[in-house]
Amino acid sequence: MSCDFLTMALPSVQELSPYVPGKPVEELAREFGLDPADIVKLASNENPLGPSPKVCAAITQALPELTRYPDGSGFSLKQKIAERFAVDPAQITLGNGSNDVLELVARAWLAPGRNAVFSEHAFAVYPISTLASGAECRQVPAKDYGHDLDAMAAAIDSNTRVVFIANPNNPTGTWFNQAALNAFLSKVPSDVLVVLDEAYIEYAADSDLPDGMAYLSRYSNLLVSRTFSKAYGLAALRVGYAVSSKEIAAVLNRVRQPFNVNSLALVAACAALDDEDYLTRSRIANTQGMQQLEAGFKQLGLSWLPSRGNFIAVDFKRDAAVIDQALLARGVIVRPIAGYAMPNFLRVSIGTSAENQVFLDALTDVLKQV
Repeated sequence: MSCDFLTMALPSVQELSPYVPGKPVEELAREFGLDPADIVKLASNENPLGPSPKVCAAITQALPELTRYPDGSGFSLKQKIAERFAVDPAQITLGNGSNDVLELVARAWLAPGRNAVFSEHAFAVYPISTLASGAECRQVPAKDYGHDLDAMAAAIDSNTRVVFIANPNNPTGTWFNQAALNAFLSKVPSDVLVVLDEAYIEYAADSDLPDGMAYLSRYSNLLVSRTFSKAYGLAALRVGYAVSSKEIAAVLNRVRQPFNVNSLALVAACAALDDEDYLTRSRIANTQGMQQLEAGFKQLGLSWLPSRGNFIAVDFKRDAAVIDQALLARGVIVRPIAGYAMPNFLRVSIGTSAENQVFLDALTDVLKQV
């Protein structure tokens, strides 16, 4: 007789649904009999420029050492991050993507009887990590699709151990400014860990968004997480990091898996940090692509949420599932976000100018027919 292992799992785990990533190009090609070369994927907030040549050269040079385990401490990458942000390497935690860092936080501080506070329409990993640890999710209603930081501060109680906030937020692209972050951090008790998720912060340079790194010296309960998957174009290699107090980083190291960041990811991230030209080109392409999509939406009479990320959420004022399916049939992959309680929206990643135009042309055709 077989066992029902779902019923044996933690009750909170039984509530979970698996995270659904953006549809792969190969999968869509199989489903619709399409040529993969003709498919445009704007679903996973990936950098459309392709990898930096400096990164490719660094990876090639590292290939003969594939039989060796990675540097478990990530010494070289930590040194570069430390120099970039004027922090101590002991404040840095490396992760298999920034998702890994979020999981480490949950494993270290969340458990049954404790809770984590986060916003409605926030990144799916926050509730997944919280529920997987057996803790309670305190989801605070959004304000104009963004964080209501006053309400989030009010939701904190004696059992709260972690607050997750994202700036800019995924999937909405919304953001808060320095004054809002200052006011929020001043309200959070010192024994509650604030995780400031800045996965898209590089796209918001020279804007009114606060730089989380500047707050670390003032708030010992703050952890800033970032990633190389977006603006640095290393999504396939999965490398992210957190900067916090030494004490917080030391706790995370107790639960971090050994060799959690592979060797190719380590050398690629080091090379990426040195390639300022690539980062600049990524920002320019993103700004131009955002303007292109906004102009296209305006021409189609659609509304959207202003975004500081490398994606934009467009509102169809009706269930967007039919529109999504029609786009898929035309070889265009975007992201439905009904799972984020936004069934009327599709999230569209910023692609190249040509990719953006393919999407807009397909969308124009679809809206005439559905």
